[in-house]
Amino acid sequence: MKTFSTVIAATAMGVWGSIAQAADDVTLQLKWVTQAQFAGYYVALDKGFYSEEDLNVTIKPGGPDIAPTQVLAGGGADVTVDWMPSALAAREKGLPMVNIAQPFKSSGMMLTCRKDAGVTTTADFADKTLGVWFFGNEFPFLSWMSKLGMATDGSAGGVTVLKQGFNVDPILQGQAACVSTMTYNEYWQVIDAGLTPDDLQVFKYEDQGVATLEDGLYVLEDNLTDAAFEDKMVRFVRASMKGWKYAEANPDEAADIVLENDGSGAQTEKHQRRMMREVAKLTAGGNGALNEADYERTVASLLSGGDDPVISKAPEGAWTHQITDKALK
Repeated sequence: MKTFSTVIAATAMGVWGSIAQAADDVTLQLKWVTQAQFAGYYVALDKGFYSEEDLNVTIKPGGPDIAPTQVLAGGGADVTVDWMPSALAAREKGLPMVNIAQPFKSSGMMLTCRKDAGVTTTADFADKTLGVWFFGNEFPFLSWMSKLGMATDGSAGGVTVLKQGFNVDPILQGQAACVSTMTYNEYWQVIDAGLTPDDLQVFKYEDQGVATLEDGLYVLEDNLTDAAFEDKMVRFVRASMKGWKYAEANPDEAADIVLENDGSGAQTEKHQRRMMREVAKLTAGGNGALNEADYERTVASLLSGGDDPVISKAPEGAWTHQITDKALK
């Protein structure tokens, strides 16, 4: 017969065992809504890659009214997906964001223009209206226009900037000669609306030498001094990159997983599968560790803004291999 003390001891051991085995919570804030742009994280969740690392990961979708930098600053997430221009601009303004991993190796940003609006070369931008995303997405565009020597205030010989919503209506309705698009998303919305590739002139930021790093993982600098937080991020990045490489190899399955996690019902299988195949081109060639040359290129682009650069000086401490050195070894 068990004594009372034995029962108490066994119960205590069970409680402490449960505590020891409890998964660590991690909240990830996405830059935009649930879509294949973030497939690696949803795949890692669905395939159990996070649970294998003893992590309980919550993925918070973004949207037009959600700024990842503000969510991170307010403690609403441990880690966020953001573009480096936005993160570096926020850092210069006092929010100490640090890049801990870079799943996207290449840029998918483009300016898509109608040939019948008189645009076939960058010189044709002069005196045209161009649709531009804001909320931090405008920084690469402004650097590009500065490189071209074109004012963005609507003055003669410069361009008029139309603050573009997160759709392609301006190019369809004749409000703008060009609109901002991503290779994996809005470009195909233009095509699906009835224009053909022959109707369009596409300018990829990569080809213009002004491409900046896009979807990276960012945390607050002070958190990296906490050993427990560092350990969580090592496991999180390792599982996330496992998810990304699975998504690259299995794009249709990855897109279907994204759709299963989309509560809006706004996404279609055709669009998400097509998006995933394009996104896989951007994550290919990297393992998640930030390439310093890519970082330096981004900084140089953001500093090349003439009298009004995106950032005024080269940042210090804006990225680290502290996490990926351990996660990807």
